[in-house]
Amino acid sequence: MKIVDADQAVAAVKSGNRVYLHEVSMVPQSLVEALTRRAHQLQDVEIVHLHTEGNAPHIAPECAGHLRHNALFVGPNVREAVADGRADFTPVFLSEVPELFRDGTMPIDVAFVQVSPPDAHGFCRLGLSVACARAAVENAALVVAELNPQIPVTCGDTAIHSSRIHLAVQVDRPLPSSAPQPYGDTERSIAKHVAELVPDGATLQMGIGKIPDAVLEALEQHNDLGVHTEMFSDGLVDLLEKGVVTNRQKSRFKRRAVTSFAMGSERLYEFVDNNPIVEFHSSRIVNDLNEIGKQHLMTAINSAIQIDLTGQICADSMGEKIFSGIGGQMDFVQGASRSPGGKSIMALPSTARRGTVTRIVPHLAGGAGVVTTRGHVQWVVTEYGAVNLRGRNLRDRAERLTSIAHPDFRDELREAAARRFCF
Repeated sequence: MKIVDADQAVAAVKSGNRVYLHEVSMVPQSLVEALTRRAHQLQDVEIVHLHTEGNAPHIAPECAGHLRHNALFVGPNVREAVADGRADFTPVFLSEVPELFRDGTMPIDVAFVQVSPPDAHGFCRLGLSVACARAAVENAALVVAELNPQIPVTCGDTAIHSSRIHLAVQVDRPLPSSAPQPYGDTERSIAKHVAELVPDGATLQMGIGKIPDAVLEALEQHNDLGVHTEMFSDGLVDLLEKGVVTNRQKSRFKRRAVTSFAMGSERLYEFVDNNPIVEFHSSRIVNDLNEIGKQHLMTAINSAIQIDLTGQICADSMGEKIFSGIGGQMDFVQGASRSPGGKSIMALPSTARRGTVTRIVPHLAGGAGVVTTRGHVQWVVTEYGAVNLRGRNLRDRAERLTSIAHPDFRDELREAAARRFCF
């Protein structure tokens, strides 16, 4: 491992290279900024990453022809660039990304990561995310790392020996963090319905946002819950500290909460630091359908942008405009269905745009993508109730979904269903 400054480190990137950026809060910002400064010297460098926090200078218009981003999941900092055609989007299940790096479908020339400084045995840690960074480090021809003493030393499959790192840049700065957002009556009502579907002893998967946070609070009276989730959030810290999450009933990784990445507040980062109760593993493990299916009472809780009357779920786009990505939703939907007693739950508000449009629709918006198919959908929850679509015909689905739509839109949904299904 050779210690250099950021400009020297990015000099190793050549035209035509594919560069992977460490995901979520672990973006090696000094390397991204240095590569952007050097952009005019390069041609056709592809920068690949999942959702990232912080600035994304590599997607600036002046980098066109030099650096081009290929999003495997679209976050707010690159959403406009993807919409404008200055960046690309690749739809892919999160469970499959590591294999794309391994089998040569998407070979990685350079991996930019951020790690803790080497310990007494020469091992650095990938900190708050190993989701796809683990596979990038293992398969990249060149590994360039920021060494940051403020990186949490996390447990699980996070260790990288310093001999695997070719070039290193020393930095000392806090990671991007964000406090949980306050939620209101709508989220509380949704959370109440979801919590009623979660049995004691269930193993949970859920994401970030107001609804997941409200659901976690609504689960405080439950017992012996487990965690096997791609994302670890602040609400899970509360449940662990209160003894609600014990991980004792899990069939795999007993007494340990398993995740791929953590995103949230500084309190969360302090909690996972040197904490053996929380293990970080690659999305190749965490999102593996067979691994998920072996979990005890696996309960997957996800969200949607729209759902049509047949049960097709759009979670990645608003019409033709890509909003996020496929991520791990289908991994967990399918995995939960394989778990004995497991279930998949889609939780969403009944309306959007301050109540002016319904999220339960006769047809998905033109160009919208189907992330979860009508054949995979199970429970759907809004603030007006919960319905199970599994094994139900299209007319029955339409009736059930209309019953949990906002009252202002139920008549038009009934009329649309009557025309389509000849009621």
